[in-house]
Amino acid sequence: MFIPPVAIAFYTVLEGLRNRLLWLLASFVIAGIALTEFIGELAITETVQFQSALLGAYLRLCGVFMVSLFVVTSMVREFDEKGLELVLSLPITRAQYYFGKLVGFCVLALLTGIIFSMCLSLYAPPLQVVLWGSSLGCELLIITAFSLLCLFTFNQVPLALSAVMGFYALSRTIGAFQLMAAGSMTNTDTLSQQVISVLIDGIAFVLPELQRFASTEWLVYHTGCWEALLPIVGQSLIYITLLAGASLFDLYRKNI
Repeated sequence: MFIPPVAIAFYTVLEGLRNRLLWLLASFVIAGIALTEFIGELAITETVQFQSALLGAYLRLCGVFMVSLFVVTSMVREFDEKGLELVLSLPITRAQYYFGKLVGFCVLALLTGIIFSMCLSLYAPPLQVVLWGSSLGCELLIITAFSLLCLFTFNQVPLALSAVMGFYALSRTIGAFQLMAAGSMTNTDTLSQQVISVLIDGIAFVLPELQRFASTEWLVYHTGCWEALLPIVGQSLIYITLLAGASLFDLYRKNI
């Protein structure tokens, strides 16, 4: 007999497979490879490097979009169909329910990362693909945990997805904002400049450094190493723990 969280995780994965998630992944992969081959014909030099960079960026965005969309829509459908109330009427705690769902969604996120990484083996060395795929998996795990938090907080698909996409875009670009604030051509001694710089640094402090995850440089210049993966894994563990705690707080305060 399954332990409750394991059973919930199992049926969450089964739901994703029954909803033809693999077919959707395959369609994105085929479209990405076709686009990459077409664009590669237009490149004059460094064709393989250009193709690997293009396909990596495309698959990364597709992975984030697909995982967040599936998590949010799956949970909203369960709320609308009163599945949550049904599960919680059984001898199971809200924490067990949450961790079962989180593990199930994380398995699907890792499966997405594995499938997408296998495609890049056509254009990059195996070691770099493994490193890139591992960091992509960590990125998708953070997006999974944040999607659950947004869903529990907003309870609506548009708001939850907008929050996830905003979080992802800001986490990916906050490093550039810091560089622009630090290297401003104007006088940086003014109060407004100092306030803006402190504000940007504060936002960057609470956000994961997603610009370090699934680096395109690894695919193009083959500079990835196992040491670069350690801070990525560490950040992922910290943020998933924090997001899980915030989600549990939201779930327990709900009147169900």
